[in-house]
Amino acid sequence: MFTGIVAAVGRIQKIEPLDGGHAYAGVHLTIHAGGLDLNDVGLGDSIAIQGACMTVVSKHADGFAVDVSRESLRLTMGLDKEGEVNLEKSLRVGDQIGGHIVSGHVDGLGEVVKFEPVGESWELIVQASKDLAAFLAYKGSITVNGVSLTVNRVEDVAQGCQFSINLIPHTISVTTLKHLVPGQKVNLEVDTIARYVQRMLSLER
Repeated sequence: MFTGIVAAVGRIQKIEPLDGGHAYAGVHLTIHAGGLDLNDVGLGDSIAIQGACMTVVSKHADGFAVDVSRESLRLTMGLDKEGEVNLEKSLRVGDQIGGHIVSGHVDGLGEVVKFEPVGESWELIVQASKDLAAFLAYKGSITVNGVSLTVNRVEDVAQGCQFSINLIPHTISVTTLKHLVPGQKVNLEVDTIARYVQRMLSLER
């Protein structure tokens, strides 16, 4: 489990194909941890990378490595190329939950519709699919590329819904969200509680 509070911005330094590079194979990622403290991280521990929970398979002086399956690559964005990534270590008993409960399981991809400065902040509008629209609500929580955010507005459209988020300067400065551009895909994870509520309401009485 995670909280959606990014602990550091790292960087994917190297991408190597697994299993001889067959079409169905995944990749081995070598990641520079940035400012993430790895002293309490061991092999087999979980770290969220751009919001996707991954297992540490090795550690080195300034980072770690993970194996990413082809299925994970198909369902996420940002794990198939070199560049900056949001990092968060898994939640431990007694840790402060500054964001909301996040599983690290990406529910789907959204598309950036708008990302522009508004005063001292930034407005981010993302298009989500119909499958995710039911889980998005005014003042509800959403995880975008591993960042816990609050929904300011939801508008239903033919293809699903568009939701708006206000990003404060601090969030921009300490996450990879600063690099977003219209048309870019992002990893989305809906609120865990909303997922269970939707399931309960969908059952026949």
